Amino acid sequence: MIDKETTSKIIRLRDRKNTTFARSQDEHRFPKIISITSGKGGVGKTNIVANLGYTLRRFGKKVLILDADLGLGNLDVLLGLTPQYNLSHVIRGEKQVSEVVVTGPGGMQILPAASGIQDLTALTQQERYLVFSQLDAFMKDFDIMLIDTAAGISANVLYFNINSDEILVVATPEPTSITDAYAMMKVLSVKHGTDRFHLVVNAAASIQEAEDVFRQLSLVADRFLNISMEYFGCILLDENVRKGVRQQKAVTEMAPLAKASRNFIDLAKKIIASPNSNRTTRTPEWRLTEMPN
Repeated sequence: MIDKETTSKIIRLRDRKNTTFARSQDEHRFPKIISITSGKGGVGKTNIVANLGYTLRRFGKKVLILDADLGLGNLDVLLGLTPQYNLSHVIRGEKQVSEVVVTGPGGMQILPAASGIQDLTALTQQERYLVFSQLDAFMKDFDIMLIDTAAGISANVLYFNINSDEILVVATPEPTSITDAYAMMKVLSVKHGTDRFHLVVNAAASIQEAEDVFRQLSLVADRFLNISMEYFGCILLDENVRKGVRQQKAVTEMAPLAKASRNFIDLAKKIIASPNSNRTTRTPEWRLTEMPN
């Protein structure tokens, strides 16, 4: 997917940094990077990303969203956007990141993924490096970058998660979702040393039901995994969320006083107040080493 000239440029850049893609140690110049991920598909992860991004903008934060569901990206569809270009054009060397990013509701900036391009679901190391070498220069003007990962434990999903400052794991009260959320955290912990997670329970019938999901996961994680899992709240069932999807609008924009919108406000406050926890245990850099193949 990358021509020889582009590959040569990548190798020269990589060699200058001793095979790592080092980010500046001046951390305040870079946004807090948060991946929103799930073990199971269909849990409403992309909807959470869209509404969280919109709410963070209401708090005055400069927000960049990376749609990292590379082969089946639909964040733009959810928000009624029709971008002319997407991440595939960056990977092919046809466009720069700055030429692909589009403005979404509230002024959040979105880097859209492609849809229906299977080759993007398994990026090579050089292709990842090409994207993030450009992102690193572009994202310094933002406060927060949200990464909407694909579901599951593919190499791409793991890569985006291990290179984030915080990981929000989305689960629903369904048993399969709970099981897959645990599996996601287990892989990241056992194989990649990630030990801090935040849990968001979506589509909960009540606060009690959401807290029960957290307790179930905590019991198993405390017994079998050496991780810290913090409950970051829930998004309650709200018909306004479905209306927003049908109208291709974030519920926080369409119905700012709705039950779910208030939940997103609480979640945004927690994210703003949360320190960059993972940076206390590793150098803040997009690494070419220790990366899943």
